[in-house]
Amino acid sequence: MIFPTWTPKIDGANSISVLEQVEINGTGHELMIRGQEKNNPIVIFVHGGPGVSEIPYVTKYQDQLEKHFTIVHYDQRVSGKSYHFEEDYSNLSPDLLVKDLLAVTDYISAHFNQKKVILVGHSFGTYIGIQAAKQAPEKYEAYIGIGQMSNTLESEMDALNFTIDQAKLSGNTTDAEYLQGLTGKVQSGAMYTPRDYVRKYGGAARLIDDIADMNHGLLYGPEYNLLDRIRYYSSVSYAQEVLIGQALKNLCLRSLQN
Repeated sequence: MIFPTWTPKIDGANSISVLEQVEINGTGHELMIRGQEKNNPIVIFVHGGPGVSEIPYVTKYQDQLEKHFTIVHYDQRVSGKSYHFEEDYSNLSPDLLVKDLLAVTDYISAHFNQKKVILVGHSFGTYIGIQAAKQAPEKYEAYIGIGQMSNTLESEMDALNFTIDQAKLSGNTTDAEYLQGLTGKVQSGAMYTPRDYVRKYGGAARLIDDIADMNHGLLYGPEYNLLDRIRYYSSVSYAQEVLIGQALKNLCLRSLQN
C-alpha cells in the first residue's frame, strides 16, 4: 500500500510546513518548506550525492534553524521524489541541475516575495550551488558551502591519505594495503576515494550518523513512502553514474590548469 506523505506540522499562526511536488524547469521537483515564521529569510539547501535526497532525515537537525529562517529543501532532478519512472533523462548533466536550481530559486523568491535568498550547498551540492551563485549573484544574499568541492585532486588525496593513516592506526593492514593500491587511480582523477572506507574511519561526518539517519528516515519518516523509497534507490545509482564522472572530469581539468 502506498501511504500519503507529509512533513510534521510546526505550530504558529504564520508558520509553514509544506511537502509538495511543483513543476519547475519542465519536470516535477519535490519541495519541503519549513519554518516557524514564513516571512523569515529563506535558505535553499542543495543536497549532495549526487542523487542523495536529504529530505528524509534533515528535520532531525534543523529545528533551531527553523526558528530564524524558512528552510527549503528540494529533491533534484532524478533524485528521490523528483525521480519519475517514465521520464527521459538522457539530457541529465550538472549544467542542467544548475539551471534547475536557478529556476527553483526564482520560484521560491516569487512565492515568498523575497528578492534574495541564502544558498547552502552540501558535498556534490556545492558543485551545483557555487555555479548558480556565480551565474546569478543578484539572486542570493549569501552562499555557504558544506564540504565544498574545489581542488578535487588535492581533496581526494587528502581523503585517501587520512583513510590510510586511520586504517594503519587501527591495525587494519588489509584495508591500508588496499587503499594504498588505489593511489594512482585517485591521483589521476580516475576515481574517488571509496566513501565506504572514508565513513568507516570517521572522515565523512562529525557528531552524526548520517547513513543511519538516512535509512531510518527512508523507512519510518513521514516524508517518504514505499514508492518514494523505490524511487530513491532506483535513481541514486543512475544519478551518480551520470553526474559524478562529468563533474569529476570538469573539476580535475580545472585543478590541472591551476
